[in-house]
Amino acid sequence: MDILEKVRKEGLVFDGAMGSMLINQGLTGREATELWNLRHPDIIIEIHRAYYAAGADVASANTYGASAIKLKKMGVAQSVEELNRTGVQLARKTCDKGQYVAGELGSLGDLLHPMGPVSFNEAVDCFAQQAEFLEDEGVDVFLIETIFDINIGLAAIKAVRSVSEKPIFCSLTFEKMKKGFFTIFGNNPEDSMKSLVAAGASVVGANCSMGSRTMIDLAGEIKKSIDVPVIIMPNAGMPETTKDNAVFYPEDEHFFANSIKKIKAFGVEIVGGCCGTTPEYIKKIKEII
Repeated sequence: MDILEKVRKEGLVFDGAMGSMLINQGLTGREATELWNLRHPDIIIEIHRAYYAAGADVASANTYGASAIKLKKMGVAQSVEELNRTGVQLARKTCDKGQYVAGELGSLGDLLHPMGPVSFNEAVDCFAQQAEFLEDEGVDVFLIETIFDINIGLAAIKAVRSVSEKPIFCSLTFEKMKKGFFTIFGNNPEDSMKSLVAAGASVVGANCSMGSRTMIDLAGEIKKSIDVPVIIMPNAGMPETTKDNAVFYPEDEHFFANSIKKIKAFGVEIVGGCCGTTPEYIKKIKEII
């Protein structure tokens, strides 16, 4: 079944976090997550397998920061092509019939002009290079997520559309302010979602930057603002630190899944987890919805 047909008929459940799962496996802050595609492919495969087994319909390839600009900033010598192709291949190895693989794009590691050194056209070219490898490896959908600057989202959509006609899911990050929800650059949800759809996104929504309880209100606001399907993937709460400086996320899978149930009640078609979520969270979501 085509993924958009699946969305319309049944909805979708995405997987949960990759980064926080790898941190638990020993990933350090100085290491590019995508390097684990080459250094620890067995761990990446096992994470994908666990999410599918928990009931996820879609696994997100470990390619979020595998753009040339971000990899250079991280001091990574391996090629953009190798990291992106391998990321998709590892996800595909555990993908069964009726399941999907998303090619993930997101971080450039730098801001766009005039706030940073990257021009809009440079961002488009960078994302297009990455998207071409993901397309060639046969991803079912492109996931552009954790975008805090809508112009980066627009650049990524334009880039993907230059190499593929496959569905694009684009998800921004918002913060809750006194006057409502806004990106850090002051964009509100309604205008942001409409801009993404006009640029060519098939599905729009929000992920990261807030826990599931806060995300309930944002999900309702997004759902009523546009006519295309909506994707919502909160964190398991906001990260906290223990006395010995270990980071943890305070929402357990029961709390999280109950919030997702409320989000689904708005008619939101696609849900999943972001930072701090694990296969146990996805399993609980499937049970409760």
